[in-house]
Amino acid sequence: MSITKTAEQTKKPSPEELLRRFQAEQEKALGLSSLTREQWFDPVPRQFLNKDKANTTILFGGLTMAQDYLVEGALSGLGYQVKHLDCPDTESLRYGKEFGNRGQCNPTYFTVGNLIKYLIQLRDEEGKSKEEIVRNYLFVTSGSCGPCRFGTYVTEYRKALRDAGFDGFRVLLFQQQSGLKQATGGESALKLDTSFFLSFLKAVLLGDILNAVGYRIRPYEIHAGSTDAALARCKKHLYDALSGQKWLFPALLQCRKELRTIQVDRAQVKPKVSILGEFWAMTTEGDGNYQLQRFLESEGAEVEVQSVTAWILYLIWAGRYDTKERMNLSTADSGRKGLKGVNPFLRMRALALADGVLRGMFQTYARTIGLRGYHLPNMDEIAEVAHQHYNNQLRGGEGHMEVGKLILNVVKHKANMTISVKPFGCMPSSGVSDGVQSLITEKYPEAIFLPIETTGDGAINVYSRIQMMLFKAKQGAQKEFNEAITTKGYTVEKLQTGWGRKKLSDPLHSSRHVVACTAANTVYDMRTFLNGFSLQRNKHEMEGI
Repeated sequence: MSITKTAEQTKKPSPEELLRRFQAEQEKALGLSSLTREQWFDPVPRQFLNKDKANTTILFGGLTMAQDYLVEGALSGLGYQVKHLDCPDTESLRYGKEFGNRGQCNPTYFTVGNLIKYLIQLRDEEGKSKEEIVRNYLFVTSGSCGPCRFGTYVTEYRKALRDAGFDGFRVLLFQQQSGLKQATGGESALKLDTSFFLSFLKAVLLGDILNAVGYRIRPYEIHAGSTDAALARCKKHLYDALSGQKWLFPALLQCRKELRTIQVDRAQVKPKVSILGEFWAMTTEGDGNYQLQRFLESEGAEVEVQSVTAWILYLIWAGRYDTKERMNLSTADSGRKGLKGVNPFLRMRALALADGVLRGMFQTYARTIGLRGYHLPNMDEIAEVAHQHYNNQLRGGEGHMEVGKLILNVVKHKANMTISVKPFGCMPSSGVSDGVQSLITEKYPEAIFLPIETTGDGAINVYSRIQMMLFKAKQGAQKEFNEAITTKGYTVEKLQTGWGRKKLSDPLHSSRHVVACTAANTVYDMRTFLNGFSLQRNKHEMEGI
């Protein structure tokens, strides 16, 4: 008797089906098949209801001090009770290590330690009870599902808060890709609407602009502290405008007046040092990175910091890149193509529009306040130059940006020296700085590149390494300056008395980019001298004759 097998019987099981069968067999053998599987869930309260809005203070921090201050003003203007935390210091680190798990990196210790330090101050100095603090305060922080421990930070924060005596304290997580993860609904006090995000975005952009103009002016100030004093007044003008929901341009024009009061001398030859690396380590301005920015300035350097706006542009670029890659990816996302239910062309247009609007807002504010000649990074260019050394699909840390920026700093003479700073043990950033960048510096031997790791201590060792490399950068800047005055026919004495003196003393002047050194660029921007007189003036006199 012959038996004919059906097509279903002769069909081989798929690899996924084989894996499911194997899993079922192993669970049965281990006695696990009868257990109920439930996803673990952190039971800490996440609700921030509208009825509690008037009595609840939102605590936050983690950007630059200018941005934290302005974000406080922007959210206050929307009716929220907001308080930004001070810049984390070594005392914050002590609290973080005392109550946190071992083996964490600096951003975790400093951030949660800074929060615990503030809550202890509320309890011990202001006399608030633990119950009152838990009921009337909450903390908002950022999160992500990156390849390191960043995705588990919020759980570590809650563990440390519980051990510090603040069990039940609310920590709301703002996902970089997915918005705010919390209990939402009709009673939610956080209205994540256009007004919220636009106000937040304005504060971030204005903070970046103030930081950029400050780092551009402060190294050349004649009277120490005058730049910081002017910036403090500028921050107050902008804070008042944001908190009062007023038109920003009068405040920006007032800021320009404040900045013009600073006396500068750009004939001082200083190397330009670009700071790259892990986002928190290169953004914080305190003990978390050994006050790196101020130390470099004290050693005679001009610092170029990376803006938070650039990180937002990177996230937009990543969205465009991923959409383009998945448009023709078959059988992904349960669809014939890679983006089931999504019009990829509309998404690409929306992301391109977001990029353009962001750049337009930034440049409008920057030009109004007096920040001229400042260019946000071209993300496509960075990705292109980095791709042959670092895959654009790897997103840990700054992704490919650190590699691309170092190459462009060298090839386009954007900086005399580049420093990559990251927490000790930061896997994505260390893999780039200590691995890939060694290949880049071999390919570009003229690059002055220094990777440093922060642990909260060891500042003397870090300072010593920076000083040794900075010596080379100063030599490079001096060489650029000498070539500039030779090319333009100037002497150092003529710089102090010639017609170009106005450019040297204008705090808001921006010279065209030729080399990294600002003093050299200022000379290149002047009229050419030969045999003691100006060729440009002589030409005008001849035309008059």
